Order: sequence, then structure tokens, then C-alpha cells
Amino acid sequence: MKTGLIIGASLAALAVAMPAQAQDAAAIEASGEIVVTAQKRVENVQDVPIAISVVGGEELQEQGSASLVDYAGYVPGMNVSNGGTPGQTTITLRGVAPLNGSQTVGIYLDDAPVGSSAIYNRAGAFTIDLMPYDLERIEVLKGPQGTLYGASSIGGLVKYVTVQPDTTQFKVRAGVEGFAIKGGDGLGWGAQVMVNAPIVQDKLAVSGSFAWRSTPGWVDSVNNAALDDQNKYEQRGGRVALLWTPTPELSVKLAGLWQSLDSDGNGLYAADLTGERLGDGRSFNNFVPESFDVDLDYYSATIDYDFGAAILTSATTYSETQSRQLQDASYAFGVLFPFLTNPPIAPGITPFYLDLGLEKWTQELRLASPGGGRFEWLIGGFFTDETTSNSQLVRSFDMDGNTIPGLDPLAIVGLPATYKEYAVFGNATFKLSEQFHITGGVRWARNEQTFRQISSGAIVPQANDPGESAENVFTYSISPQFHITEDAMLYGRLATGYRPGGPNVIVPNVPPTVDADRMKNYEIGLKADLADRMVSVDVALFWMDWTDIQVVRAFGGVSGGANGGKATSKGVEGSFAVRPVTGLTISATGSYTDSTLSEDVPEISGFDGDRLPAVPKYSGALRADYEFEIGGGNRGSLGAGVRHASSRLSLVESDPLVARAKPYTSVDLNASVTFSDHWTLRAYARNLLDNKGEMARSTFADGLNRPSFLGISPLQPRTIGVALDMAF
Repeated sequence: MKTGLIIGASLAALAVAMPAQAQDAAAIEASGEIVVTAQKRVENVQDVPIAISVVGGEELQEQGSASLVDYAGYVPGMNVSNGGTPGQTTITLRGVAPLNGSQTVGIYLDDAPVGSSAIYNRAGAFTIDLMPYDLERIEVLKGPQGTLYGASSIGGLVKYVTVQPDTTQFKVRAGVEGFAIKGGDGLGWGAQVMVNAPIVQDKLAVSGSFAWRSTPGWVDSVNNAALDDQNKYEQRGGRVALLWTPTPELSVKLAGLWQSLDSDGNGLYAADLTGERLGDGRSFNNFVPESFDVDLDYYSATIDYDFGAAILTSATTYSETQSRQLQDASYAFGVLFPFLTNPPIAPGITPFYLDLGLEKWTQELRLASPGGGRFEWLIGGFFTDETTSNSQLVRSFDMDGNTIPGLDPLAIVGLPATYKEYAVFGNATFKLSEQFHITGGVRWARNEQTFRQISSGAIVPQANDPGESAENVFTYSISPQFHITEDAMLYGRLATGYRPGGPNVIVPNVPPTVDADRMKNYEIGLKADLADRMVSVDVALFWMDWTDIQVVRAFGGVSGGANGGKATSKGVEGSFAVRPVTGLTISATGSYTDSTLSEDVPEISGFDGDRLPAVPKYSGALRADYEFEIGGGNRGSLGAGVRHASSRLSLVESDPLVARAKPYTSVDLNASVTFSDHWTLRAYARNLLDNKGEMARSTFADGLNRPSFLGISPLQPRTIGVALDMAF
């Protein structure tokens, strides 16, 4: 067991060799507070005038969380819609859902964004979903984060913070895990290992980790008996990091991360238009396997130098992401065969292949004052250079698997693009008195994009046309804070953000470009630790105005981008925790979100007052966690949680194809025993009562826009697992 005396002595010994920012983080952690870097400096989460939720890496492991969907229900205001596997996910924060393919919630990995800012790489539907083994924590920032984090964070930001090498001691962690999903094809398993090795004591260290996880399938197909349990998938990930601190002032961090996911099919159910599920209730209606594969390679170099009066940081990253998806589009295109041939032929099978590629460079340079002074400031510059690809192929087969002359390929489409962005930004906090502080920030950015539309095939015109766009954007934030006591703060926040536009598809009567949409957030919040941290409160009321919303619109039968209308999202979100006795924490989180159009938007069949998609009006969770000593240097933990989300829509409320997902309520349990600080036996259950709720539901339409069937993304069936971990 680590005592306060041991921690204090260790920190004192390390302070001489640690850079200033690391010393700040260690001091905050030693006081029992939560460290965040939301304002690009190390701070106590309770001192930051932004609504932030923090999920620890050890917490994820204890609860058996393996993906965004598993822990999103415990984060107030956060909703994740799963498209069938990890990585096929759409994130919403504070009711801001993408109404086209680009993301509204930014994703950061340590000091840099991942995922595309361009509008043709479908970042809104394909979100990085890191395995949790090498994560220190996940920070979820609510509301627009445009001043410090730039583009495509109008709803908020999810920031993965990885474990850094330790220059003081050799460490090894490893674990194995087995789990079963109700109705699944056999047992799932996971294995992981992490090694940290000082090379030069207090100066140089390297760490490496590897994880492999195999999840069984439980979804069948009513149209192809060979596709039983078709949604099984494997995840593999590795990371190598090096930390060099030759002097107390200089820190150099190099890292490489690799992650892949290979899925045989999607974890979706199909139902008829009345809602009756097909087959055994856990089946889809695909004829061909709907596989999904994604590979991420990410490299970073971060240099910090403390001049005393200021700290200079350089963060450079390079990443490559490749996604490959196969969809069965027979319901959309195969049914059109009788209308496309003379004499008419029977409907057939049309596999739709989608390949997305992203090559991304980022560079950020910033200079920041030390923390703790009366005036804290930060200035910086940012650059990103993206090359993206979007390749689509639709094949045509009859029901016996033979190609159809004249209709194969049905369509070939390529949408290669480039995106460059330059930005300068600044942020400052002025402490007018012990009680009253004010924080403000500004950012100017310019993006330049090129695009080419390439197409051919039986149902699309021959084309090879270029397009381009450029735009300048200014965002700002201001946040007054009143410190009621040393441990209680009342704050207000006005912040803006934007999502880049870009060149449009090139057809008659379609505007040549899509403009950026904008978000303005008004917020009042309270953060407080009361009764010597026995009680913690974090609550925020918000009102967000969304203008020039990017939507997909039909122009004479061809879909293209457009800006249309306004929306408002308003509500309240918060968390409450009480620690009545040592080791016991009882917590509650919740949100109410009223996210609606504030004027008619005919481009998406929306009317003033319509609810926006993918957003539950009510969501919340309750948890109780207890840690206790067993004796003999051993300790145990018990945890129980209930998470709930109300119904969500697939489209705006007045769209004739809108579908409503059923609410869900999941009960989760976890327990562990740790022997002598080295061996831990864990057990967990997710969705213990096997609730039949839904993460999402949508109407699939045929090529004539007629409703065909319902697709359902279910809450994962009851999952029970056990694991054994070791740490030395």
C-alpha cells in the first residue's frame, strides 16, 4: 500500500530531475486531485473553467471497458452511436450530431489531432477507438474548443492521454483475459503486456506495449447461412515511447503507435418496418459479408524546454489511417435492376466497397508562461497538411453470383482531396484577485483545400473534375471565474468553434463550395470540493447556437453539400460524488439535452422545433465503488453501475425516414483482489440483466428512396469476463 509519506519522499527525490510540467502534475496527483491538460498546461480539473469529464485508464480496465461505447454512458452529455464495430462510431457531445460526413467532436492523441478535418473522409462516422491498456486517462471537454484545439470541435473534444515512460524504475505489467457474450460463438480473449526500462537513471527511458483482443460474434444473417456469428473481430495494438530528460529544463518524447481492427461483419440487427426483428431477433439480412478493417500508424515527437520565464513546446506528428468497409447495398441498388435493363431482369446483389485513406502531418509550436502566477499566458502556431482518399466501387451480380453485363461495375467513384490549415492562437488568464479570475483566448485560422471528382459506371456519369476552396476563420473564448472558496469555483464561458467547409461535388446547380458552420456556446458552471473532499460537485448549464449547418442536399437527383439553417442545443449536465467513508465513492452523472432546429431546414426535411438526431434527451448513470484492505498486504475492490439513455432519432424529427431507437438501461458490475501489489484477479459483467435496448436505429431506403427495412445497433448482450494481471 502506498502511504502519503512514501509518495512525498518519492516526489522529493524526483523533483530535481523532472521538468517543471511533470513536477506540477506530480504535485496535483499527490494531493489527491485529478490532472488535466485541457488548456495545454498541467492543471487541477477543478480549476479549469470548462466542463470536463475524466476517465482513468485503470478505471477502464477495472470495469472491463474495451471501446468508446462501453464507457460513454458514464460521461454526462456524451453519446456514442455504434455502426457495428469499434471504429464505426459517431460521437456527440451536448446534442451536436453531424448532419453530413464530417465530425463535430474533435479527437486528440496527446498533443495533436487525429482524423481528417476535410469533408470527404467521413470522420464523423469513423472515429479512432483506442484500446485502453496504454492510456493514462481520457479527457472529455464539452462545448466548442476552437480557440485552443481548432477545427471540427464544435461539440467538444475527446483527448486520449497515453502513459509516459518513467526514467526512475524498471516496470513490467501484463495480463490475460477471457470473456463470454450471451449468444456468442465461443469465448473471447485478450492479452497485453507493457515494459518500462530506464536506460540512464533519471535521464533516459523507453517503454513498449502490445495488446491483442479477440471478440466473438453473435449476429447471424437471414439471407446467408454461412454468415453465422458474423460480427466477430480482432483488435491489435502496440506502442513504443522514449523519454529523454538530459537536464531539468529539457524534455524530449518520441513515440510510435500502431493499431488495427479486423472485423468479419457488423453487429447490427435487421427488423421489418413495423419493428419486428428478423430471424432469431439477432440477425441481419445481408447476402455478402460486411467486413470492416482499419489500420492506424501514428508517430509523434514532442520537445519541451523550460527557459524559466516561459516553456517552449514543439509537437510534431505524422499519421496514416486506412479504412476498408464492405457493405451489402442490394436493398438500395440491387432492387433497381428491373428498372435499368430491357427486358427487365430480377433484382440482384450489389456489394459496395468503400476505402478511405488519410495521410496527415501536424506541427504545433507554443510558448507558455509558468503556472501559478498572477498572469498566465500562452501563444502558439499550428499547421496541418492532409492528403485524403475516398474510393467507392459498386459491383453487380445476379442471385447466383454471376456478374451482369452492362451493369458491372454499377459505379466507380473517387474523391481524392487535400487539406492545409495554418493557425495562430493565444490564451491568457489574469487573476484580478484571489477570488476573481478571467480567462480569454483567440484563434485565427486559414484552410486551403483541393478536390477531384472521378466517376464512371452504369448509373453515374463519366467525370474527372477538380474543385478547390479557401476560407479564413476567427474564433474566441472568454471565461470569468469567481472562486467562492479555495475549493469551489463559479464560472461563465462564452466560446465559439467552427467546422471547415470545402469544395463541393461538381454538377449543375450545385454551389461550388460548402461554407464552414459555426457554433457559439454560453455556459454557467459550478465546480466544488466540499467537506474536505468528501463531496464533489460539477454542474453546467449551457445554451449553444449552431449556424450555417452543413447538410447533405439533393440537387435534381444528385446529392451534394449545402449550408442550411440554424439549431439550438440547451440543457444541463453534471456529476456528483460523495465519499462517506474511506474507500467508498458513490457517484451520479446526468444530462438533459434539448437539441432542436431553430428554423425550417428544407434541405433535410426539417422544421423549426424538430429534434436533432443521435441525441438522447435524458441520460445518466449511478455508480458505487469500494476499495478495502483484506490484510496481509492484500486489497480488494467492488463496483456497481447503472447507465441509462432515453430514445434517440436517426434523422431530424420530420424526415419521413426517421426511426427512433429504444431506450436502454444497463447494469454493470466489477470486482478485483490484488495480492501484495503484484497480482490482481478481476471479474466484471456488462449489461448484466441483458437489456434489449438500442444504441441506434435507422431506416434503410432503396434506390428510389422508399423505406426498405430497419437497421438496429443493439446494446451488447450480457458480457461476463475474468482477468489476471501482474505488475512488477
